[in-house]
Amino acid sequence: MEFSAEISRISDRLRISDSVLFITGAGLSVDSGLPTYRGIGGLYNADDTEEGLPIEEVLSGEMLRSEPDVTWKYLSQVSQACRRATFNRGHQLIAQFEYSLPRVWVLTQNVDGFHRAAGSTNVLDIHGDMHDLCCTECTWQDWIDDFGELDIPPECPDCGGLVRPQVVLFGEMLPFDKVDRLHAELSEGFDIIFAIGTSALFPYISEPVYAVVESDTLTVEINPDVTELTDVVDIALPMRAVESLERIWDQSGLDVT
Repeated sequence: MEFSAEISRISDRLRISDSVLFITGAGLSVDSGLPTYRGIGGLYNADDTEEGLPIEEVLSGEMLRSEPDVTWKYLSQVSQACRRATFNRGHQLIAQFEYSLPRVWVLTQNVDGFHRAAGSTNVLDIHGDMHDLCCTECTWQDWIDDFGELDIPPECPDCGGLVRPQVVLFGEMLPFDKVDRLHAELSEGFDIIFAIGTSALFPYISEPVYAVVESDTLTVEINPDVTELTDVVDIALPMRAVESLERIWDQSGLDVT
């Protein structure tokens, strides 16, 4: 079977590992029916929007403040892409690894919330979750599954202020608490680091892999496409996420505790 030696090497290492980091991107959610968009956790392939502006400008913090109706138009389209979609077997398998090994963390670029929905608890959703809403002027917060229920742009039911999803828009800072937690976990080290379905264009996504190149940590990329990590990792599997994870799980012989 194709890549059997590589799968066996990964599975053998998992059986003697205590700690694993899964770094995930939009490619993991392909089997949930979501496209591998460009942008925040995966957004758009087109260079420009209907307004003739780059998506990076439309989905920026500055645009949200100045023209919230434009930003929310495209946030709503992202929500529509996620509608009726849910976590897939790949998300479930990553959750199973968490319940089978002493220490497993997920660092994800995705804003779909599928990792937690599938059962993972140690999740650093570095770009946030589209479903978590907050008011920009008061302390109101809520979780909503479908933006179709909202007026665009939505107003806070408590104070009338502008509501936004708690995601990192272009030009905004990453959340300090999640960055600090990531650094703390990285300082403890991992036996294996997986990069799954991510182009690894953001430095904070590729950094954990580059940082362990000279160490005993086994690094694995699972991605049908070539990325900047392909020639850096110890093992590169040019495969879809679900197929790879299923084979690795089966051969590892691990059990959910």
